[in-house]
Amino acid sequence: MSGITTFTMIKPDAFKAGFTGSILNHIISNGFEIKALRLARMHKVDAEAFYAVHKDRPFFNGLVEFMTSGPIVAAILEKENAVEDYRKLIGATNPTDATEGTIRKMYASSIQNNAVHGSDSDENAQIEANFFFSRFDRI
Repeated sequence: MSGITTFTMIKPDAFKAGFTGSILNHIISNGFEIKALRLARMHKVDAEAFYAVHKDRPFFNGLVEFMTSGPIVAAILEKENAVEDYRKLIGATNPTDATEGTIRKMYASSIQNNAVHGSDSDENAQIEANFFFSRFDRI
């Protein structure tokens, strides 16, 4: 079983489309508590640092450009088995492959414009949460 916290970001495409409230409501209605929430705009250096694990991948520059194209909403979520349960809730990276009722099936338009980010491990959830939030930002 994984830990009790995970990290998510509502990406620029979903924010621009006005889906933030609906996505947050979907998260809450599936048993997650929001422990920290921030509206921000990532600068190039921030996006490059956050996605550094992908720096040698062919999609890296496009990902950085996309993530700096508009505001994002970052959040720390809490629930038992948080990482695994949230990954199920968001669905497959490609929204056409995502299960009905998942966030990406409902709000994403493509593999790149996939509405939300979700941590893939307990370790990465902590790293990603610490990237956006100090201990003073968390309830």
